[in-house]
Amino acid sequence: MQYRRLGKTEMNVSIIGFGASPLGNVFEDCDEKVGIESVHCAIDHGINFFDVAPFYGTTLAETRLGKALMGKRKDIILATKCGRYGLRDFDFSYDRIIKSVDESLKRLNTDYIDLFQLHDIEFGSKEQVLNEALPAIQKIKESGKARFIGITGLPVNYLAEIARNIEIDTVLSWAHFNLLADEINAELVPLSKEKDFGLLNAAPLVQRILSDAPIPSWHNAPSQVKAIQPTLLNICQNYGVYLSDVAIRFAIDNPDIATTIIGMCDSSTVKKNVSVLDFSIPDGLLNEIELIVAPVKNNMWFEGMPENNISRK
Repeated sequence: MQYRRLGKTEMNVSIIGFGASPLGNVFEDCDEKVGIESVHCAIDHGINFFDVAPFYGTTLAETRLGKALMGKRKDIILATKCGRYGLRDFDFSYDRIIKSVDESLKRLNTDYIDLFQLHDIEFGSKEQVLNEALPAIQKIKESGKARFIGITGLPVNYLAEIARNIEIDTVLSWAHFNLLADEINAELVPLSKEKDFGLLNAAPLVQRILSDAPIPSWHNAPSQVKAIQPTLLNICQNYGVYLSDVAIRFAIDNPDIATTIIGMCDSSTVKKNVSVLDFSIPDGLLNEIELIVAPVKNNMWFEGMPENNISRK
């Protein structure tokens, strides 16, 4: 395993992070015992960054991760979130954020969170996020219940806008650095260097589009983006490699991103993901993928309030 510094936190995180949302049955049912074993397997293979949220499985993922970490908490860097609690359940008020950390601590069987993040800030009003949610997580950091604080979301321009005007330890962007999108490089990467916050990338497989697994029915990507999966699978097959391996290798090769968070809930997937550390993308394959992807490159989808999704292209 390789490790990178997570901005000014000085924490060294594994370049592959464990995304715990599948523990909450987000994609399909995950047997609890199997899920717990996957957490232990990840730790044994050097993964030390674990990311979860109350939203995943309506607290189920946090609960299962908490069980898995009993006796192993000090071996890992634990991140969870607040502000989003259901598909359409958002609350970025000061009091709810303060309450949320205690709920997460109980489910995770710990007395501190390494990284406490505002979850999908594009769904909240900018005024409330800045004037209530941010002071709340800052208060939580001061209390010692969280060592560091961050923000997460989908629209990279909005993340950059908020991060530029506040003091924050980390920014988590999802689905914006992968074989289909590179928008993270426009503002967030240079801003992370300027302000020295840690940059995290999630969903390098773009919720299964860049894998051989069925794309979930709830996936919000445009149809033309989802339709590219079979073509990419065929190209990779011609080179004798897996699309998911290429996608993960591409993502973790970005030196400006501290960790790439990948959803996992069984040991075989953990081992397969970690094996990518010894994988090299065949010469010429990325060029072919770029040509195929070009018509839909950076053709992402909308989430959150319209005013928080204004593109600056």
